[in-house]
Amino acid sequence: MPPRHYLNNGYGVKSWLLTRDHKRIALLYLASVTFFFFLGGAMAVLIRLELATPAGDFVTDETYNKLFTMHGVMMVFFFLIPAIPAVLGNFLVPLMIGAKDLAFPKLNLASWYIYVIGASFTTYSLVTGGLDTGWTFYTPFSTVASNSNVISAALGIFITGFSSILTGLNFIVTTHRMRAPGMTWFRMPLFMWSMYATSLIMVLGTPVIAITIILVASERLFHFGFFDPTLGGDPVLFQHLFWFYSHPAVYIMILPAMGVISELVAAFCRKQVFGYKFVAFASIGIAVLGFLVWGHHMFVAGISVYAALIFSILSFLVAVPSAVKVFNWTATMYKGSVSWQTPMLYAIGFIGLFTIGGLTGLFLAAVGLDVHVTDTYFIVAHFHYIMVGGTIMGYLGGLHYWWPKISGRLYNEYLAKIAAAIIFFGFNLTFFPQFILGYLGMPRRYHAYPPEFQVLNVLSSAGASILGVGYLLPMIYLTYSLRYGKIAGSNPWNAVGLEWNTTSPPPTENFAETPVVTWEAYDYSAPRA
Repeated sequence: MPPRHYLNNGYGVKSWLLTRDHKRIALLYLASVTFFFFLGGAMAVLIRLELATPAGDFVTDETYNKLFTMHGVMMVFFFLIPAIPAVLGNFLVPLMIGAKDLAFPKLNLASWYIYVIGASFTTYSLVTGGLDTGWTFYTPFSTVASNSNVISAALGIFITGFSSILTGLNFIVTTHRMRAPGMTWFRMPLFMWSMYATSLIMVLGTPVIAITIILVASERLFHFGFFDPTLGGDPVLFQHLFWFYSHPAVYIMILPAMGVISELVAAFCRKQVFGYKFVAFASIGIAVLGFLVWGHHMFVAGISVYAALIFSILSFLVAVPSAVKVFNWTATMYKGSVSWQTPMLYAIGFIGLFTIGGLTGLFLAAVGLDVHVTDTYFIVAHFHYIMVGGTIMGYLGGLHYWWPKISGRLYNEYLAKIAAAIIFFGFNLTFFPQFILGYLGMPRRYHAYPPEFQVLNVLSSAGASILGVGYLLPMIYLTYSLRYGKIAGSNPWNAVGLEWNTTSPPPTENFAETPVVTWEAYDYSAPRA
């Protein structure tokens, strides 16, 4: 009798809450991060409603501070960082290397519980008055000035950090120890290289932010002098510690999306990825160089001119491996048999938006320009082009690509293409005007602004409403497909890769027999079912 797959192997709540199946844990994460995505998105809606008019007439200045702070906290720590590693990574890592599960299944389930506990503490801070320090927790706002719920929010982020550490550790050990026979390092999918590089950042970088947040809470509770100058501390030290993690954290968010794009471009161009080894090593290069560029966030914070010069050079250097990936994806598409299905539309959108975000990042690496646009809407636009235009486009592209494998069902392709187009248009209408606003000098985090900035802000708010519709559509038709979608079959895209060599959805132990890999990655000269 064939084994029952993970979706129907026990329907009870207990079977899900105590599961060790990496695929079910991925679905638990999917439900969790989707909740925080829409919670953070609801706050973004309120922010854009406020900014539709120059006067602060929708919410008070204090409420506005809490809205943009909690929007940032929810989106960064509880959606963007865990979205692709915890959902797609958890589901795909064992499948892609021919393993039955992750190396530590119990630890994997524990990481989800830790994530939920940490998120609960931070959500508690939201419902009991909110947080107003900005998502960066800058001192002295977080240690002295703020009267909001800094302690509970900080505790939630500290706890959630352990979820990232355990997930990264699990992926690293699984990649080293559980690859199928014949699955050498240079036969691994590029998604695996991206997840491996991301895991290194999570394991090495997350303890720094966890300790930093605890130092903030300790200073606030017990008046230790870590960052307060009146107590012998240094507020710039906080920025060094925070950005030492938080700039690599940008790559925790974007590297997995880059791995997804490599899979999509190869699958829908029917070609090997151009320069496979260069793309693979570019992931490692980004992970390493990402730890060396944190100072470009601090050009106006009082660091020396010489330090600023070094960080500027390093920041330009870290753009090189990212550019390698973009050029290699483009070369892969050149003369390829491109299939314009929904996942490929997201891949094209990612490349365009990430390129704009990356190029504007070079502006911020140049000290003179950075001084001009620091703390303006130019920063907001750049950050969102990377994080929303990059991470979320990659996440949605991957979710659509692997949805038939996850659910065993096909979604409505027509609606999916419409949603992809709406998201791309709405995103650019939302955030491109903010580049202009920032260059003209509109500061971020203000709930009122001069009337001459209203037209661009109205455009941005209109774009946000369009973007919101685009994000709602996939939730509707993907949920609908779970019951009414056509049966997908094991390989609806005719893609290569071990995850397509098992049923959809996969059985509990993934493969009936341990596969033996005898082909190179992305060998589309001999497609396999």
